[in-house]
Amino acid sequence: MRANIRPARAEELQTAEELVARSINDLTERHGFGRIATLRPADFQLFSLRDDPGGLWVAEADGELAGFAFSWGAGDLWFLSELFVSPAHQGSGIGGDLLRRSFEHARKTGAGNRALITFSFNTVSQGLYIRQGLFPRLPLYFFQVAREACGQAPELRYTDIALDADLEQLVALDLATLGVSREKHHRFLQSQSTIRGLLFHSGPDCVGYAYVSANGPIGPLAVARHDMMAPAFRTALALAAATGAPQISAFIPGTATEAVGAAVAQGMRITLPMVLVSAKEFGDWTRYLPRNPGFM
Repeated sequence: MRANIRPARAEELQTAEELVARSINDLTERHGFGRIATLRPADFQLFSLRDDPGGLWVAEADGELAGFAFSWGAGDLWFLSELFVSPAHQGSGIGGDLLRRSFEHARKTGAGNRALITFSFNTVSQGLYIRQGLFPRLPLYFFQVAREACGQAPELRYTDIALDADLEQLVALDLATLGVSREKHHRFLQSQSTIRGLLFHSGPDCVGYAYVSANGPIGPLAVARHDMMAPAFRTALALAAATGAPQISAFIPGTATEAVGAAVAQGMRITLPMVLVSAKEFGDWTRYLPRNPGFM
């Protein structure tokens, strides 16, 4: 029986995220990384559904949710946030059907570049994306450390983000580092009670921003100058440790050598390798740390 591909509805997005977590764990267990995914609230998916419902699709088969695709656009960039098929329905063509709907969404956004982040050990998916004109560009690594190891004081002066007052500065930092405005995504982050947004200052200048989550993750983080990456990252580590979360984590591009060096010096360990693929090169990834593979 052919799967029914249709637009996603708000009330089924949490079930879709259960499918995503189950599919990720099936993949990572098969590759020796164990179960790495935990179920998270579908807040970003719900936000994106309200912003642009054309980017979220589900597949139904045998009376159940069998696949999910989620993409978003920002300026000239289209990003495939999630595309997963439940283990029981893999190999049935559902993934290809969802990918075609997703690429149609990319066409409708008018974006000149397409990108996504995937597991570097998943050579099957990378081959699929290469055939679609998306090429590996950038290694990324999840780093993690116990909170007790992050005992340093913040190096940079910081202030909490006030969205209306600081939005212009945030957009300028995103344009300088990524080449696109992520205004709507800052609005999402600022709407989340468990996420704290911070501006970093050196002397009279604003030199970057970071978001720190109550459960430990850092990101996104962007800086105006390369020499500010290490002190900004160490400041974010100190503020993440102050949340009391047992584990602190960050998602760091391999080219962000200042952040990688600071992470290793802090005792952080790589837990998972990933890769950014895109149709065209973009961004200065020495000055930007993504939040996670779906948010970027």
